[in-house]
Amino acid sequence: MPLASIALLCLVIAVPDGDTLRARCGHAGKAQPVTVRLSAVDAPERAQPYGRRARQALAGLVHRKEVELACVDTDRYGRRVCKVMVAPASAPAGPRTLDAGLSLVSTGMAWWYTGFAWQQSPQERGQYEFAQAEAKAKRAGLWRDARPVPPWRWRQTAPRSD
Repeated sequence: MPLASIALLCLVIAVPDGDTLRARCGHAGKAQPVTVRLSAVDAPERAQPYGRRARQALAGLVHRKEVELACVDTDRYGRRVCKVMVAPASAPAGPRTLDAGLSLVSTGMAWWYTGFAWQQSPQERGQYEFAQAEAKAKRAGLWRDARPVPPWRWRQTAPRSD
């Protein structure tokens, strides 16, 4: 069962990787910086295949745009875990109806992170599952690789730079 979420209206100021953004939330003069981890997705790490493309895809969706955050958790790094909604490029002044995480999964720029599916509604789980199956069937993005390695496995095998 998904957790109750807290909705915030924010301006995205940076996109460090394919599933993280930095935003300013609140009114001018009183805006608070917030680091956000997209809920229920895991994008390739920057050094991993498709890592840079995933960051570029997320930046193209949200950078310097107003987003609505529906936050459901805080991760171990202190980032808010949120569903990120933005106005689509086809209607930039319109309502924020585009789910950035779902868009990344649909285009093969991120995995649906099923370990956190409990934070989603049944409808969202169905949408994400379908989007990932479609991206995989179309060999979109990271699914072009014969055997793409999800970030949660790649992090365990990646060489450490100490």
